[in-house]
Amino acid sequence: QQTDDYNFIRTHQLKEIKAKSVNSQEFINSIKKLKTDVILVGSWSEKFSLQTINTPKIACINTHPSLLPKYRGPNPYLQVILNNEQKTGVTFHLMEVNYDTGAILHQAETEILKTDTGESLKYRCCDLARNEIINLLNNLPQKLKEQKSQNEQESTYQHQISLAESILDFEKETSLEIDKRIRALTPWLKCHIPYKNDFFTFESYKIYQKKSKKRPSSIVKKTNNSLFIVCKDGYVIEFCAIKIKRPFS
Repeated sequence: QQTDDYNFIRTHQLKEIKAKSVNSQEFINSIKKLKTDVILVGSWSEKFSLQTINTPKIACINTHPSLLPKYRGPNPYLQVILNNEQKTGVTFHLMEVNYDTGAILHQAETEILKTDTGESLKYRCCDLARNEIINLLNNLPQKLKEQKSQNEQESTYQHQISLAESILDFEKETSLEIDKRIRALTPWLKCHIPYKNDFFTFESYKIYQKKSKKRPSSIVKKTNNSLFIVCKDGYVIEFCAIKIKRPFS
């Protein structure tokens, strides 16, 4: 099956390196044979060895989708939404053996919208990175001279979110917090509504601006396809197209 990456390589007649790992001798030998100046990394989960990092003649540069040193680690798209950040961005930094710790070469910011999902924010950061790569490479000698070490006192690291965090808690979370959690986890995890011994997923939801006097987590209305549930702040959320599904099955 032909992927977008494969089609891009073929369309632009780019050199393709086939290796099991970026740390394999096969990959390192290929980089040396090509006399590679720069390795530019994006969305690559494998940890680079020091030997691989030191192979290109100029630099090995990573693209990280946050404003480092904040939000090191996996999937910062959802973490910045969960933590009510107003802005995020992309950081191009020199690679080290540890994840996301190298000196910063270039950064660019983007606003986090109140309607953003993890998915929409990811797409916007990817578009931002595509544009900023041109700036980075065109001015690389100067960027290398002006590189800035990360301030470890300002650093934060966010672990990958767990399945347990996809379960909504209407007694502890307000309607805005529920909305934020659903948006942040989209599309990586479906949120689950606990009800008695079952869990429900849903396709869409709506927050009503009239408060209910019933206690949080109460179901004030049910239809064949929807549940209306009271949140901690008294506002009701309608969850539509519900289906029974256990998060850990």
